[in-house]
Amino acid sequence: MISVEEYLSEVYQPDCDYVDGHLEERNLGELDHSWLQMALIVFFHARRKEWNIVVLPAQRVQVKSTRYRVPDVCVLLSPKPTEQILTRPPFICIEILSPEAHWIRVEARIADYLDMGVSYVWVLDPQSYQAYAATAAEGLREVKNGILRTENPVLEVPLAEVFA
Repeated sequence: MISVEEYLSEVYQPDCDYVDGHLEERNLGELDHSWLQMALIVFFHARRKEWNIVVLPAQRVQVKSTRYRVPDVCVLLSPKPTEQILTRPPFICIEILSPEAHWIRVEARIADYLDMGVSYVWVLDPQSYQAYAATAAEGLREVKNGILRTENPVLEVPLAEVFA
C-alpha cells in the first residue's frame, strides 16, 4: 500500500492507476491498442477548433480523493486546463480494451468516471471492432449504429473511420 503523495511523486512507465492505496497497471503497449489510441487522438485533434475541444492522451484524472485514473484518451471542452492532473471531469473518457482486459476492472473505471461527473465514457475493442458508451442516465450500452455520439455539444465519431 502506498500513499497518494508517494504515487504523485513517482513517475511510472507506463503510468498506472492509483486506487485506494494500490497501483493498478493499465493494459497497453500492443499494436492494436496504440493504433486505435492514435486514430482517436488524430480524429479529435483535427476537429479541435471546430468543436472547441482539447484532446489529451494518457492524462491523469483525480476521480476521488484516493483514486487517480489514466484514461487512454480524454476529451475536454475548451479552454485547455492549466492543472497538471485533472480534477474537473473531462467531457469524454475513452478506454481501449486489450486482450487481457477484465470487465470487472473496466466497469469499475467507468463507474469512477461517471461518479466524478464525466458526461460520456466510451470503451472500444480493437479486436472485435465493438464500442460501448456509458452515461449516468443510460448506463453502459453497446453502440449498434456505428457512431459514437454526444449531446451538448454534439460530437460524432464514425467507428468505421477510427477502426480503419
